[in-house]
Amino acid sequence: MPRPRLLAAVLIAALAALAPAAAATAADAPTRKALYRDGPDGRWLLGGTWQFRGSSGGWTDVRVPHAWNATGDTVEDFLKASGTYRKRFRLPGAGVRRDWVLRFESVNYRAYVSFNGRRIGTHQGAYTPFEIRIPRSLLRRGTNTLEVRVSSRHRSYRDFPYQGLAADGEPAGGWWPYGGILREVYLREVDRVDLEDVQVLPELRSVRGPATVTYRARAVNVTRSPQRVTVTASFGSRRTTLGTVVLGPGASRLVTGRLTVPRPRLWEPGSPTLYRATVSARVGGRAVRTHTVRTGVRSLRVTSSGTLLLNGKRLNARGMSIHEDWPGEGGAQSNATRDRQLDWVQEAGGTMIRSHYPLHPHVYEEADRRGILVWGEVPFYQVRTIYLDDPVVLRLGDQYLRDNVIANGHHPSIIVWSIANELNAIVGVVQSAFIRHAAGVVRALDDTRLVGIAFAGYPSAGCQKGYRPLDALGVNLYFGWYTGRLGEIADRTRLSDYLDQLHRCYRRKAIFATEWGAEANRDGPADEKGTYQFQEQWVRDTLSVFDRKPWLAGVLYWTLQEFRIRPEWDGSNPWPTSPLHQKAVITYDGVKKPAYAVLAEMYRRHRQLGG
Repeated sequence: MPRPRLLAAVLIAALAALAPAAAATAADAPTRKALYRDGPDGRWLLGGTWQFRGSSGGWTDVRVPHAWNATGDTVEDFLKASGTYRKRFRLPGAGVRRDWVLRFESVNYRAYVSFNGRRIGTHQGAYTPFEIRIPRSLLRRGTNTLEVRVSSRHRSYRDFPYQGLAADGEPAGGWWPYGGILREVYLREVDRVDLEDVQVLPELRSVRGPATVTYRARAVNVTRSPQRVTVTASFGSRRTTLGTVVLGPGASRLVTGRLTVPRPRLWEPGSPTLYRATVSARVGGRAVRTHTVRTGVRSLRVTSSGTLLLNGKRLNARGMSIHEDWPGEGGAQSNATRDRQLDWVQEAGGTMIRSHYPLHPHVYEEADRRGILVWGEVPFYQVRTIYLDDPVVLRLGDQYLRDNVIANGHHPSIIVWSIANELNAIVGVVQSAFIRHAAGVVRALDDTRLVGIAFAGYPSAGCQKGYRPLDALGVNLYFGWYTGRLGEIADRTRLSDYLDQLHRCYRRKAIFATEWGAEANRDGPADEKGTYQFQEQWVRDTLSVFDRKPWLAGVLYWTLQEFRIRPEWDGSNPWPTSPLHQKAVITYDGVKKPAYAVLAEMYRRHRQLGG
């Protein structure tokens, strides 16, 4: 080939190689929308094309939410622990004339956020949102670059939930640790005054009485000059003024107030009435920030005999636990996936859900709209007792509780704030102190709901005085599946007596069966663990016991759909399918097992509210 033609060919090839990268780095404009309704106005979705770079290799185009290990099933995939995201965009709206806040709905696990080349914040912990204000001096009229370095490595038992390697080098911890920006990212436009930590908490003391709505919000002056701010609130057609404050430059003030609703329509399964409620900040008579939620009014009371009353009616709910996992998406689920899982719950006659961590806001909004109850939990999961008085552990535990209550407290579907799952079954001095502390943290923020804990059920544990500060107890019951200590839960016929023992121990507390399930991944004899036939019979027998306990507040099967877990975990299944957790009644790829039909048959004929 002649030299000029050779040079031309090389140049064309080089430009072709650079073209995809150039296209990927082009700045775009965020979209003025959100993937859930409740929250502040002025949200802009940072969607479109992002770039991602793993621990090795170059930049590739991705869409956020994104889990970098959504595929793969090896130990190496399980432990894949770092990556960097980059997004180039132009400021929307009023641009540099406004202040801007970045809102991340969930990043697993540590996030290091830089804007136009400068570090502006860090965050630790997944499943709850966090915000970082962008310094105005960094804003550009043209292209702005957001870079988020993420580490999903959980370094020790001080990280929740713990993931990593055990002493023998094998993977330890629970579910598959999907790494990345697992939920969406927003820009929030702020005009002089912002509202933070907004709470709207309806409370009904008497079923036939008026409701009281408590409002809390922190007004923040983001400017360099004093601002006179009036904070107002609404609930349906009713209005009130929470107060007027003068905020100095950069200052903030907590504003609180109450509003009475004389004859509210109540929220409950089957009749989930919702009201529109707002909190607004006004400067010079103009609203500069409005926070809007849909919420509901309902009463919760535990009788002296341990019966949980919802709006004065006995609650004996049936439902399933759900886990954020889906083929190809991993923990970065879409709203369509979330809706499909809730559809499955309702198709089976379920009226309640649980997860080991706070779910995406869309799930709670749908639960509110559909009339599905929620056991709300934080991922304080199997934390060793020796860490329960560690200041680092307590600080992160408090952060999870606080973030969960403030972000999700307006949802009427959530009836229990659970502070932990499966701590030591014997509650000693250290754990008792932790329970008192955590319950106090929750009640200081929201005293309109039950505060609870979930624990593994063992008859030998006896009655535990350490649970006294709590209103609700969730017991995880695997009688006839696991053997337990000294084989004490190997016999499923001991379940009924154990439940009666719990009721005697905790007469004044609402008791839920928060977990129960058996692995199934194949056809076979009904007396062989791991078969669909064994699971089908086990579910029928176990649920028959629960149906004879009218004082139970709720029964939650573990789980709705299979999910990925640490490699080589077997769940006591003689023939496991690594790395899947297969106690679910629906397979990972969405096929219903025979046990799903058993649940549906028995759930639908059971009276879950009233009677």
